[in-house]
Amino acid sequence: MTATTSENGLRTRLHRLARGSVISAIVLGLAGAGAPGAFAATDAESEGSSVDLLLSAGVRGTVAPGSATTASITVQNDSRSELSSGRVTVEINRTPLTDEAAITTWLDEADATGGFEQLGSDTTAPVDAEASATTSLLLPPEVLGDLAPGVYPLRATLSGAQTDAQDEARSVTSTTVLVVTAAANPPIAVMVPVTATPDNGALLTADELSELTAPEGALTAVVEGVRGTSAILAIDPAIPAAIRVLGSSAPESAREWLRLLDALPNERFALQFGDADATTQAQAGLPALLQPTTLAPFLNPSGFTEPTDGTPTPTPTATPAPTPASVPTESTAPTDGTAPTPTPEPSDEPMPQPNDGPVLPGDAELTAIEGATPGILWPRSDVSAADLDVFSTYMNGAVTVLSSSSVGGAVGAHADVGGRSVLVTAAAASEAVSRAASEEDTAARQQRLAEASAHLSLAGQADPATPILIGLDRDETRTAEALREAVASVDSLGFGLSEVLSVPATPATLSTEQDQSRALALRGMLDSEIVLGDFASILDDTQLLLSPKRIQIMRATGVGLTEKGFDDAVSDVNLATTETLNAVDIPPASTIQLLSANADLPFSVRNDLPWPVNIQLSVTPSDPRLDVQSVTPWTIQPGTTTRVKVPVSARVGSGEVTLKLSLSSPTGVPISQPENVRVSVRAEWEAIGLGVFGGLIVLLLGLGIIRTIRRRRREADTENDQKTTSESDAVEEMNE
Repeated sequence: MTATTSENGLRTRLHRLARGSVISAIVLGLAGAGAPGAFAATDAESEGSSVDLLLSAGVRGTVAPGSATTASITVQNDSRSELSSGRVTVEINRTPLTDEAAITTWLDEADATGGFEQLGSDTTAPVDAEASATTSLLLPPEVLGDLAPGVYPLRATLSGAQTDAQDEARSVTSTTVLVVTAAANPPIAVMVPVTATPDNGALLTADELSELTAPEGALTAVVEGVRGTSAILAIDPAIPAAIRVLGSSAPESAREWLRLLDALPNERFALQFGDADATTQAQAGLPALLQPTTLAPFLNPSGFTEPTDGTPTPTPTATPAPTPASVPTESTAPTDGTAPTPTPEPSDEPMPQPNDGPVLPGDAELTAIEGATPGILWPRSDVSAADLDVFSTYMNGAVTVLSSSSVGGAVGAHADVGGRSVLVTAAAASEAVSRAASEEDTAARQQRLAEASAHLSLAGQADPATPILIGLDRDETRTAEALREAVASVDSLGFGLSEVLSVPATPATLSTEQDQSRALALRGMLDSEIVLGDFASILDDTQLLLSPKRIQIMRATGVGLTEKGFDDAVSDVNLATTETLNAVDIPPASTIQLLSANADLPFSVRNDLPWPVNIQLSVTPSDPRLDVQSVTPWTIQPGTTTRVKVPVSARVGSGEVTLKLSLSSPTGVPISQPENVRVSVRAEWEAIGLGVFGGLIVLLLGLGIIRTIRRRRREADTENDQKTTSESDAVEEMNE
């Protein structure tokens, strides 16, 4: 039977990314859930063409002994031209894969001992460009023969098919496994981490919460994906804290998501805030697990109900910022077995306010995980026995979750390492299920589940009664469908955290080597935090700066970060610290002309922080002939450059003087680098100018007086002439 369906070619690109191959082969199953379990092998490709072969058999690669099953072979043509018909052959190797290394070698390198025999073949139909065609082969019981329970190599080969871009037909091979299941499987528990990383590195914003808790959001996918399963939830308390600090102003979808999370019956425990790594902290010599200094700066008072009784209302008590004694450095780390003062736990005790206002929750209330089992740590697995001892001081009787890759010997889900309780996740199976839970493409997801089935089968054969623990990787991009199918395919309903903890612990030893690079980086970030704490004294509330910074540092040690991700996160923290320390300074200034003996000189101070800062501008002249006000306090508004006026007085008529400008906080902490400004003193110009001005006034007055006298003389002469003329005229009249 052949069916042709239109595809967009996404599967091909996903396989290339996942396997690093150009022509991939994948396994895909039709029986039951039709789940494949395949890996792709690369043969050849012409430029502009891509052909994948997808193989599946059984349910997620499994089949019961002595039963029939169906093999499904899908030809995916992602090229721009039609793929001609070809011949597909399915073969099995009856020599079982007996350990995890053999499974990995077969799936990754198509290398297995023993020979292959043909199970069946069929002709494939032509496949249009960017389309697919599926062929199904029935495998009756007699074809599989009397295969004993185990994991067997399975492969499919397509030959005789070519696209217009190819000169000749080339074969494509796909590898997978067929798992003949045993009568009983061991109980399996699955741990699902619930994390979300904000862009700003501190708390999720309202916009980010809206996106994450939308119907297609990543956090919604987690709740929907584990619904109906016994998955154990490992929840980052920073997520509910980000919702609760907003109060009623939090997005409705986020508040509803939190209600749904609390209502789930699944067992759960809290990760460290921001999923910070306890292993890194222990190896850095910290006496206590890092905590947020306080969440008070993130609270939105408008989102909380005003009290109705008119009584004073409490505000959350801020957890004190770490002092130098609580953050050991290489020079101050204790060497006598004593521990510095640890960072206090978040406080939920309210502090009364003298005025009425909304009741604001404390840190413990904001970070609470409803129904969480206490005392569990899930750190990175490169731990030592000494680290486990430190964990017990962090949490009394801490239970640590580690990967089986760090534990020597064959152990189950619960182990005892030097008297310390350890939950052990099956490394290979956990990786396969994690990839399946992160895979949107159904076919690619099935191949990962088939791989997981193979690893779980081997574990079950070794000891069917020993429980297995699966720990999913930290992944914040899973879909609900992928997570649900991955968890449901391996999860034993009713078998959860309580059952795993009740299993008798098997003695085990650690087999990992410590990597101190992360611990050294954490020390550096905490050292810079102390410097930042001094700098923050320019703020009215130092926690506006220190609280987000502490959370950013904690997130930079996140368990789920790769080596590159960790390096990038540390670099971002250090860069942000440097930018903050340089956000307040004195811009370079040109030479100032002082033309009077007394004046107010304006000096610019820049503040790029989002809060007003309180600074003291200190000015020191290079020559005592210039008197300067030594310290001038000022408040610089956020995002502005302000001119601070400093009174000066010149004792000399002229000269060149250099002023050294420096900033400090009200507590005397130096801020930024000092700047030098040249002042050209021309104080005698003031006297000269006044003399010239006075002379001009006298001259003008003199000229005015002269003009007045001359005018009056002219007027007198005119009157005399008129009088003489009048008298003459009178005499003449009398004579007549």
